[in-house]
Amino acid sequence: MSARGEICGCFPTGRHYAGIAHLLRLRVLGAADEVPADAAWADQLVVCIDTETTGRDPAVDRIVEIGLIVGRGGEIVARHGWLVNPERAIPEEVSKIHGITDDAVRDQPPFRDLVKPVLLALEGALPVAYNARFDRAFLHEEMRRAGVEVGPSGPPALRTSVDWIDPLVWARLLHKEEKSRALGDVAARLGVALDNAHRATDDAEAALRVLYAFGLDPRVPRAYGSLVQEQRRLARQQEEEARAWRDRS
Repeated sequence: MSARGEICGCFPTGRHYAGIAHLLRLRVLGAADEVPADAAWADQLVVCIDTETTGRDPAVDRIVEIGLIVGRGGEIVARHGWLVNPERAIPEEVSKIHGITDDAVRDQPPFRDLVKPVLLALEGALPVAYNARFDRAFLHEEMRRAGVEVGPSGPPALRTSVDWIDPLVWARLLHKEEKSRALGDVAARLGVALDNAHRATDDAEAALRVLYAFGLDPRVPRAYGSLVQEQRRLARQQEEEARAWRDRS
């Protein structure tokens, strides 16, 4: 694992300074500061986030449902879910995917009215999402619209410096011989129930259970810092392979 230790910005390592080694803290790029790099990630408070939306572009599309499933130690400890009025029409072709219609959200609160309970559910938890780039982009954009700072402070899920744990990256490694790494297919192979696919709380719970199942595989690091670093490496490798495949097509 590539990382750096810091003592007041003075020494890169405490190897030769036994008397101050206890002051060192390993810092890993992409990791949340409040969790030690060598701590077991599965023992930490995590929140799995899933969004259903009006489309695929966070700059113009909006969230219509958000699910937040909180876990610790392999167990689900809290479930939160809200339908959201996107204040714009939901395209018919999108409604056919998640089943959420204009009528279903007409009397629901807009996202700005849900900021407080969403922030409360995110507080202190490591963020997780299946295909995290999608949900992260939508959550951050909705928070910005609501006037919430997305940057170096706040819950880990809203810090631009913190990587979200993404079970999809690990599915592409652990299930690389399988034709599909879609959440429903991965969940089915692992024996994880997903009875109501494409609904936010159901997808979020299945994704978190998939992550916990992956955590039992020896190829998945147990230490939080190692997990973040290896996920970064795998994601870069997977992006390069996908780019090379597109170039050949």
